[in-house]
Amino acid sequence: MLKLMKLEMKKYKLDGYIKGALIANIVIMFFLILISYVSKTAKDLPFENYQMVLAMIETFVRGTFIVFASVLISRLIIDEFKSKSITVLFMYPINRKKLILAKLLIIVLFTFCSIIVSLVILTFGFSIFNSLAHILPGTLTMTVITDNAMGMIMNAVGASVMCLIPLYFGMRKYSGVTTIMSSLVIVLIVCQNYGGTSLNSIIVIPITLVLIGAYVAYLSIKDIEHVDVL
Repeated sequence: MLKLMKLEMKKYKLDGYIKGALIANIVIMFFLILISYVSKTAKDLPFENYQMVLAMIETFVRGTFIVFASVLISRLIIDEFKSKSITVLFMYPINRKKLILAKLLIIVLFTFCSIIVSLVILTFGFSIFNSLAHILPGTLTMTVITDNAMGMIMNAVGASVMCLIPLYFGMRKYSGVTTIMSSLVIVLIVCQNYGGTSLNSIIVIPITLVLIGAYVAYLSIKDIEHVDVL
């Protein structure tokens, strides 16, 4: 399985996606700084402490990489079925289920790692920025980090599984656009904030989406041996 994953990553040159993830981090950091300065000038900060800053960072990151995952799904799976180049892979003496599973694992692990690394980079990046600009009083403490760490990890796990939901819609007509659009719907559901309350905080919603994502992955693997792509 690891060998299959390495071959797929080499084939699709995932280094380019890593660079894309880093660029996304720079853009998110820019927006955080812009929001901070504009809000400070207007004396209407959207956050009052590091807890709120971390919540905002997490929302930006999860939304960004759920969409990012849909791009990977489109490239690694949808496009191959659409162009029928997947038939070449299916001719090799490799179990089809293992091949599709390898692709799904790449997407899930890439999304999870991207979210975790981005949270670390942006959290400490904002902390450094705040030490220079003094937007918030005080400093980022280890207590604040530890209090939020487990929740962030669990949300990252959830996002990396629910990001597979667009695969179902994309495979219906082998459409990359549909895949990405459906990921935007998921972002609207789990990353919206209404008066300080996020739908993601209603535990039944992210759990349901995670279960749906896992079921979509199961369906994509279950009948792949019988799929005729010609």
